[in-house]
Amino acid sequence: MKTLHALAAVTAAGATALALASPASALYAGNVQASLLGTASVTTSLGGGSCTSSTLTGNLASSGALTVSAASFSSCSGATVTAQNLPWTGGNITSSTAVPGGRDGTATLAGFRIRAVVSILGSSVTCIYGGNVTGNAYNGTNPARPVAANNQFQIALNNASAPKLSGSNFLCPGTASVTATYQLLGESSPGSGVYNQTISLP
Repeated sequence: MKTLHALAAVTAAGATALALASPASALYAGNVQASLLGTASVTTSLGGGSCTSSTLTGNLASSGALTVSAASFSSCSGATVTAQNLPWTGGNITSSTAVPGGRDGTATLAGFRIRAVVSILGSSVTCIYGGNVTGNAYNGTNPARPVAANNQFQIALNNASAPKLSGSNFLCPGTASVTATYQLLGESSPGSGVYNQTISLP
């Protein structure tokens, strides 16, 4: 009888250790697409531009590692915005301690780099900004998500700072602020190119 009790205790301990080692629900893993909700803006001390259409596609690992392989910006005013140096690798989506009325995590785009052709002092000037930009991440069920009418996972960049990079005109200000909110969806099945899979942080 003692042997049975000991075996049961060992089995229970092993099950507990396995439960602790595995998340209650894993983050989606696979190809993802981020679609702009509203307007994306790139602003500097001398002005900037905004776009009403933008799409990012890439891959999300179950660990949260994020790669952006393609990025487009269109329907822009005040500037022509083009993504550079793709893919942007080394990013991540990470859960944070739940805060009532707050975010569910953070999302970092590593290697982010954009080229903006803007009008400064009456001349067309090329400015390049980039680096690692981090925003807040919200599950679609979070009432604090930025776009309440949209019930998908959202990433919000709110005046994320991006420094000026080599190749910029000397007239370009030293930093730019990036503001945008995207919904993020996974593929319905691998390689389908159909993005309708809901994503959420565990």
